[in-house]
Formats: sequence, C-alpha cells, structure tokens
Amino acid sequence: MKAPSRSKFFYFDYNATHPPFLNFLTESLNEYAEEYYNPSGATRFSLRNQGKIESVRKYFAGLTGKNERGFVFSSTGTEANYLLLRYLRETNPDLKELIVSPFEHSSMYSAIRDLGFSPVLIQTDFSGVIDLKSLRSLLEKTPLPVICLYAGNETGVLQPVEKIAELTKEFGVSFFSDLMQAFGKIHLDFSLFDGFSFSSHKIGGGLGAALSFVPNGKIDYHVFGGGNQENGHRAGTENIQALLSFQKATEFQMEHLSRKEERLREFQIQMETKLEALGCKIIAKNSPRLPNTSFVMLPLEDIDFFLLGMEEKNTIISTGSSCKSRAREASSSLIAMGYSKEEALRCIRISTGINTTQDEVDFLLKAAEELIIKFKSF
Repeated sequence: MKAPSRSKFFYFDYNATHPPFLNFLTESLNEYAEEYYNPSGATRFSLRNQGKIESVRKYFAGLTGKNERGFVFSSTGTEANYLLLRYLRETNPDLKELIVSPFEHSSMYSAIRDLGFSPVLIQTDFSGVIDLKSLRSLLEKTPLPVICLYAGNETGVLQPVEKIAELTKEFGVSFFSDLMQAFGKIHLDFSLFDGFSFSSHKIGGGLGAALSFVPNGKIDYHVFGGGNQENGHRAGTENIQALLSFQKATEFQMEHLSRKEERLREFQIQMETKLEALGCKIIAKNSPRLPNTSFVMLPLEDIDFFLLGMEEKNTIISTGSSCKSRAREASSSLIAMGYSKEEALRCIRISTGINTTQDEVDFLLKAAEELIIKFKSF
C-alpha cells in the first residue's frame, strides 16, 4: 500500500501518527470532489452523502459488534475522548469522581476535569500495569465508572482489560477505554468495553476523523451544539472524505493485522536486544506490550544531543507522547511507575508500523550505537 516517500528519512514514530496511505486519501478526496454536497441538505445528492456516512458507521458497528446508534464521528482523538466524558456527565449528573488509570492521554485528564470530575487514580508499579487489588479496593469503597486505556502510548504496556471488565461487571459500573494506540495494532475484544474511542490518523487513514462509542445513543449529550449532525451529538458538517479514508485504512489494517504483529514483534526483539547490549534499559520489558513499541532509557545523562544526532542521521524517534514531547516534560506514566524525573527524561520511544523494513531497523540500530558510544565517552 502506497505511503509517502520516505527516501529522505527513517520513520520510527508511528505512535505519534501513522504515515497516511496516499491511495486511500486520493480515492476518498476524488469521491468527495465529485460529490461534494452537504450531507445535511434536503436534496437527493445530500442524502446520498449522508448515506455514505451511515455506511461507514455501519461498518464500524459490524467490526466491533456494537449498536450503530452508539457511534459518533468527530475530528480528533481529543474530541472523541471529550465526547466519552460528556456522555458520562450527562448519565451521571451528580457524580463527583471517576476511577482512572495513571496512564491516560492528557486529553482524557483534561476532559475529566473540564466535565467536573475528580480522578481517583489506580495504583501501579514498575511493571506499568495497573494494580488490580488497588482497583478492587477502590470499587469496594465506592463503585464508580472506570476509565483505563488499553495500550500506553509511551510504554506500549497492555492493561489487563479482561480482568478490569470482570471487576466493573461485578460492581455494576461502566468501563470506558481510550483505544487510540491499540486499535489496528493488536486484536481487540470490543465486548469488554462499555465505551471507547479511536482515531484514523493512528492507523494511516489521515487526519480529520475519529470516533466514540457509548452504550446508549439515545442519551442527549454533545460537546458542540447548534446542529443536528451525528444524531445531535456533534454539531458541524461531517468530514466525508476523512471518514471514507478511515474505513479504507481500517479494512487494510485488519486484513494484515496478524502478519504485521508477528513481523513487528521480531523487529522489537532485535532492537531491544541490541539496545540492552549498549547499556539501555527497556521500560516494562517483561510486561505485555504492543509489538511495535519500545520505551528505552538511554545510558546518557542528557539525551538532547542524542536526539539531535538521530535527526541529523534522518531518523525520526520521539521522547514519548507527541502532545508533550516538544515541551520535554518528564513522562507522567514513568513517574507513576516509580521512576525519578531524571530517569524519565532519559527515555526515548521507538514505534514501528506496517511500512517499517529490516533495512530501516538495521540503520536505526547502527545510528543509535554510534551516538551512544560517542556521547558515553564525553
């Protein structure tokens, strides 16, 4: 599948954004250019476009085994998370707290606060996995809805969602999950979740489309008002071409998922074995993790020169969440796990994807070895 030309650089930041599949973007944009009618219009041309949106909704309902009525399309993962929290607020008007993992994306914490909730954090440790005893204790004290992402965007650690779902059912509360990093990377059992969110650009569908699912689509909730789009839950003219590309990218990722998982796991083992030999520490190495993600603590006091050196070698990696990496803040996930701020600031994230090749992995490891040896001698 055609992706943008990468002849000038080596890309290892798939968790920030997946290179878009140009074929899907072009097909979807051409379709929009030919039939550009506002889906909310009264003509048959507009109704046809609304039908396309409903077709995409039906596709995701079939994929996840959920009711079509519960799906709301939006523009970004952040907006999708806000929609989840808006639903929780409307269905729990007097609720003051939610039980939340310490690993959520910053948009989830912002939505929690903005909707008037206080997060009660589940305990964790160096494994990066939530403490199920802590979760049970919190539920025994006060049964509250639980919010816990499936895959950490920095560490790649997979949370025990089957056990979480068992506990939430036992205590009669809902379980909502941010699936941004898990969707399209591993096989998912959507029946475990009462509500969830994921985004198109994380799987190569391009920017401009995300979705939320909630269990009761008849509830009156929204982030934006002023229009009846998305069954009244999200005012604003829908981005048809982005939604069409979202479906196309999902179909492609699902078709290649098993083979991709196996290949990326092999790359992960190669990279981590070499990096450990160079004195690096793999965060949460022994925990269940995404096959494409390695969070690595470098054996260097200051990694800024390392990052600059990798960029000069046309190799793109990151220091963690793209919403925070530019500010170079210590990872809140690592702090919650028990690492010091100094240790957290020495970490880099390497994330691979469907376009990653063996030659690229070899180049990355050679470049990393040269820079680590160079800067360790200073």
